Amino acid sequence: MTSAGTTTAKHHLGVRKLLAVADFRRLFATRLAAQWGDGLFQAGLAGAVLFNPERHTDPLAVAAGFAVLLLPYSVVGPFAGALLDRWDRRRVLVVANLTRAVFILLTASAVGLGLDGVPLYTAALFVTGVSRFVGSGLSASLPHVVEQDHLVEANAFVTTSGALTSVLGAACAVGLRQLLGAGDGGSAWTTAFAVVGSLTAAFLASRFAKGRLGPDQVDEPSRTVTAVAMGLLDGGRAAWRTPSVAAALLALLAHRVAFGVSLLLTLLLMRNAFTDVGPFKAGMAGLGEVAVAGGAGILVAGLVTDRLVDVLGRKGTVGAALGLAAATQLGLGLPMLLPTTLAASFFLTFAGQVVKLCVDAAVQSDIGDEVRGRVFALYDTLFNATQVAAVSAAAAVVPLDGRSPGLIIAATTAYLIGIPAYLLLSRRGEAVSPSSDHRLSPRRNRRPPPPARSRR
Repeated sequence: MTSAGTTTAKHHLGVRKLLAVADFRRLFATRLAAQWGDGLFQAGLAGAVLFNPERHTDPLAVAAGFAVLLLPYSVVGPFAGALLDRWDRRRVLVVANLTRAVFILLTASAVGLGLDGVPLYTAALFVTGVSRFVGSGLSASLPHVVEQDHLVEANAFVTTSGALTSVLGAACAVGLRQLLGAGDGGSAWTTAFAVVGSLTAAFLASRFAKGRLGPDQVDEPSRTVTAVAMGLLDGGRAAWRTPSVAAALLALLAHRVAFGVSLLLTLLLMRNAFTDVGPFKAGMAGLGEVAVAGGAGILVAGLVTDRLVDVLGRKGTVGAALGLAAATQLGLGLPMLLPTTLAASFFLTFAGQVVKLCVDAAVQSDIGDEVRGRVFALYDTLFNATQVAAVSAAAAVVPLDGRSPGLIIAATTAYLIGIPAYLLLSRRGEAVSPSSDHRLSPRRNRRPPPPARSRR
């Protein structure tokens, strides 16, 4: 059995090897730039809608904001998946980032003009919709710049770093609001600043050679319209045929249901119920503290998930993460106090990131390159649609101040249902490969993906 010290040494050695590869560094930098811009845009827009003294906000408005930020991922996801398995992913990353930059500026203009409702949300919908092409393209491209033996630590490293960079982007938005003002004008300039991330990501992606990021082969109908229409179905079939992926997706969905409810309550508590407690702040500053606590959870998850899987196996790790989240909801969420809410943000984000790393590794390792983009599209579609549905359902019953013990208990129940459901679905694959859940990495008897090569 591998010792903790040896595991850590191997992990650091792998990261050093990864950073020595020019194409990996370029893809990694592209991800960081894109996710920094995403974090800044989403926090800037949230501040403009939720914590703007010139606008009124209720729970249904919060739910509408979540729908704007997340539903495009579900609508665009099938298109992104099919086209990423069909088009040169380098071109997708360049064009999508440039297009997103245009719509970021349009959204900022809508905020500055004081527009609300359909005009503002439509512009923001385009930003988050185009972002899906970027996110799926980055994930599907990773195996083309990383050797199979280092795919696990590469996935953990880039996912964790990207998530932390999103938190940094959100923190930048909070700082810019303090500098530029919290009204429509200041919110507009803050939101517009996210264009820097998109333009930087487009420039970095343009430096790849044509075809370097795949797909190596196309396993789709010759007509694009047919391929798009079949994208989500193909992704669903591929995921269902791979028990490790299907079970991990189910666990992640349970987390997103509960996390969506918790996030809505946190926003309302910070805005309408909490007051400052010592060094802890309420309001927009409190959301910044929530982001920092969540970022710390993401960082810790990136450092320990690989080791947890070595000790507990994949099933044990995911089950333990869901159990920790359920205990956190009751022990730290139910009191609905500012300090305990911040602590809950750390543990819930940590648990969710552990599950997400297991899902990412399963998709990248166990799904063939010819359909991987479509599976990631399915992943994002389910991920975001589930959270929007949870937030919308909670918004219909939550009080304005966010104090709802019943919703916290409902979120806890989602985790407790997710644990046995995940374990049962995982058992479908045990007859084929009894040891497949002991590592984040792919089963040893699987054929590795074809080496990355440029198209002619």
